[in-house]
Order: sequence, then C-alpha cells, then structure tokens
Amino acid sequence: MEFTEVVRRRRMTRAYTSDPVDPAVLERALDHATRAPSAGFSQGWTFIVLDTPEAVRDFWAAQTDAAAPGGTPDRWLAGMMSAPVVVVPCGRRDAYLDRYAEPDKLRAGLHQRDEGRWAMPYWHLDTAMASLLLLQSVTDAGLGACFFGLVPDRVDAVKERLGLVDTPEAEAPHPIGAITVGHPAPRSTGAQGSASRRRRTPWREVAHRGRWGAGWDRAPDAPAGRDA
Repeated sequence: MEFTEVVRRRRMTRAYTSDPVDPAVLERALDHATRAPSAGFSQGWTFIVLDTPEAVRDFWAAQTDAAAPGGTPDRWLAGMMSAPVVVVPCGRRDAYLDRYAEPDKLRAGLHQRDEGRWAMPYWHLDTAMASLLLLQSVTDAGLGACFFGLVPDRVDAVKERLGLVDTPEAEAPHPIGAITVGHPAPRSTGAQGSASRRRRTPWREVAHRGRWGAGWDRAPDAPAGRDA
C-alpha cells in the first residue's frame, strides 16, 4: 500500500471480528513504532502487548466496571472489547533523565537531571509519535486499530494490573493510552466516531505562514493582516 493511501485509510476502528491477529503483523508494527524520533535518541517508550483473551479481559476489568461479569458495556465499549489485542504504549521519564545525564550531554552543557529543563514531557510526545507509526502499520497490513485514553480514575488500577509499579530502584513507565488491534467488523457494528458527524478541517484553514493568524493563502512576502 502506498504511504498516501495508508494515511488516508487510517481511521479509528471501534469494533472487531473474532479473527486472530497474525503475530508477524503485530511484531512488524512494533518494529516500525521504534523508528519514531526521540530527543537524544533516548527512546523513552515501552509497549505492553496484551494478546491473549485472559490478558485482554484483565485489562478491561481494570479499565471499567462495565467490563466485569454482570456489567452492561455500552455500544462503544462492547465494540472495543471485541479486539483480540490491546497494546498499551508507555512513556519512560527515567529514560530521558538517564540519557541527559550521560557524558556527551554533559560536555554539551545539557546535563541536568531535572524534567523541568524541558518545555513539556517529551517522553510522552515521543511515545505518541511511536503510537501513530503503529496505527499506520496496522492499517498498511489491512487491519484496524483505535487509540483511546484511559479512564482517569482507573489509571492506577490499569498500571497495577500491568505491573507498572514504582520500586525504590526504578520509576515505572506511564501509560499514555491504549490501542486496540484487530480485523475490522462492519462499520455498523461499533459506535460511530466524531469523524462521521464532523467536517474534516482542510489543511489550508489550519496552516499559517510566519505567524499565527497570517493564514496560508497570501503571498509569502505580504504582511500579515493585509490582503495579498
């Protein structure tokens, strides 16, 4: 599949068939995910792969009470729970702090074991970029996937279920969300996403030359705020 087609075909899949996921497809997607950029090549990510019925069921039980026996999952949750694989991408702050404490960063004047030196937690951003590569790789293989956020008050339960617990020796990776993976069921099966009800904003409406508010459709040398 051509890259442009992969980009255009990728969408969030919210319901899956019972067909298993080829392990080779999953391994290739994970390999591609590790090609994402990261500051200092710190590679501050890790991926918890849940690919057995028991592991997937335990994840959902930690994520929501509605997944427990006797619970009543809504259409969205029921469709998402049908995925045979869940991947939980996690950011590793300690990987960044350790990397920027190494000699080459010290010589460059970048040594400072303090997350406040960054304008944002880039370990989460890098993990998100890796997650997009995984989503695109799954699309390229003809499968479906959906990235979603964890329920805020269930994050600790999910972390405990996955063994993501801090120790005196090390800080545990932090999940930035989760990704369901599987063979897409007919679109009518799962919940409809917002993209089915909202207009996709054309790129020309969100791109600005030089500064915010300048817009795109003006001559490059025309002052902002004046018609070209």
